Amino acid sequence: MLCAISGEAPQEPVASKKSGTIFEKRLIEKYIEENGTEPVTGEALTNDDLLPLTQSHIVRPRPPTLTSIPALLATFQNEWDALALETFNLKEQLARTREELATALYQHDAAVRVIARLAKERDEAREALSKVSVTAGATNGDAMTIDSTEGLPEEWIHKINAKHQELSKGRKKRPVPEGWATSEDVASLVTVASTPAPVSNASSLALQGSYAAVGGRGGDAAIYSVEADSVERQVAVNEPVIDSVWTGNKLIFATSKGSVKVFEGGSEVASLSEHAGPVTSLSVHPTGDLLASVGSDKSIVFYDLHALKRISRTYADTALTSSAFHPDGHLFAAGTATGDISLFMTTSLEVAAVFSLGAPVEALTFSENGFWLAATAKGQSSVTIFDLRKEGDAARVKTLETGGPVQSLAWDYTGQYLATAGAGGITVQQYIKSSKSWSEPLRTSVAALSVKWGADAKQLISVNEEGVVSVFGVKQEHSRGRRFRQSILAPFTEYELSFSTIFLADIELPLSILTLNLSLSFDSTLSGLRPRLGLDFSRI
Repeated sequence: MLCAISGEAPQEPVASKKSGTIFEKRLIEKYIEENGTEPVTGEALTNDDLLPLTQSHIVRPRPPTLTSIPALLATFQNEWDALALETFNLKEQLARTREELATALYQHDAAVRVIARLAKERDEAREALSKVSVTAGATNGDAMTIDSTEGLPEEWIHKINAKHQELSKGRKKRPVPEGWATSEDVASLVTVASTPAPVSNASSLALQGSYAAVGGRGGDAAIYSVEADSVERQVAVNEPVIDSVWTGNKLIFATSKGSVKVFEGGSEVASLSEHAGPVTSLSVHPTGDLLASVGSDKSIVFYDLHALKRISRTYADTALTSSAFHPDGHLFAAGTATGDISLFMTTSLEVAAVFSLGAPVEALTFSENGFWLAATAKGQSSVTIFDLRKEGDAARVKTLETGGPVQSLAWDYTGQYLATAGAGGITVQQYIKSSKSWSEPLRTSVAALSVKWGADAKQLISVNEEGVVSVFGVKQEHSRGRRFRQSILAPFTEYELSFSTIFLADIELPLSILTLNLSLSFDSTLSGLRPRLGLDFSRI
């Protein structure tokens, strides 16, 4: 009798009452504990269903076939044959597994190569798409037009039109603000501060009040206080910065990765990725709530700065390099890599006019007078003034020569002064309305990549590629607390043989708690000079 589970003679044989099968007691009890069924029939089985079988405990039972040497040799031979067969099967399976593994590795390598090729073709297709010009029409019949413009929401159209009417109504009669800089003030501007900002490879400058934001291609930015002449804060943009604007409490950066990043209080609140290539320029609408971005992928995107989302988009025929909103907000200008400046209607994004510079547009800006547009091309030292009221070549009303390549342009609030900046220095071009002529009250040798006007046009703020922020202002004369005030009064009184000239000098010296006022005059006659000295002490 052999155990139905192990196939050997049981030490403690038991029989199943349900099937009569013989089992080794310890094996069947373990099986019942794990499964609760009879191994042969599958019926439910418990330990109570097992019937112990008694046998002799003196001699250990052996299978009758293993009681002789020939039987043992035959058993060993069978085991050896089985082992050899199993070894052969294992070697065969190993060889087959190796072949399958080699095939899988080859397929994986081929898949990686295909993915790399497709990624390369995708990048080449994107680059080709950014360079292609969709201007050719059909050979027969009318030209095909592709409308890919997303219109502005109706509420934004009403908002833009209302702002246009508000700003354009009093623009022509708007007087020069009291205390605004004169040509003499501009001519007297000198460098009053020069502070390096902790920015690597500076690329942009944005101004809000007395604070300037400097962005760099290293993915960092810094906030500089003009009044305190110090860096107040550093901002981690984490992507190479190309342009930046500041509106209200929002500081916005355009990056070469195609993102428009919005910061408030030094923290990033939004990252808008609507471009397939570098974002080359940013511009804020006069409402302060509408942002425009242009890029090398030919797209123009408008954003709602409250909702922080895209609300409109259109595409030009070529890559875009610069942009600006008209002071009234009804026009949007975009400079292209082919040298054209396209003027779009803000509400519909339809092209209203096109001006040509002949080379990739480097910078452009609208004048506050409402009808002038200043632009310069990459690598050129001249600035072209276009009149929006004219068309074609007649729109070029003036070409200003600055003496060096121009990278940045900035009109002041009154439209009198146009600041230019480049590697050769900063200049200010002035339009004199009374004589309808241009002059150059200021020229410096301070290199800059961007320039902005400060308060009352009595300041200029610039930054160069090394991140050095320069502030130009009217130099104040100080001499260890001593203040001199001098005025000259020169009336001429003619007599028969003499004349009288009076020079009046008023000098204040802080002496303890007293103020000394000294008046000195001379009477000049043919016989000589007669001095008159007046002293006056007054208590502070």
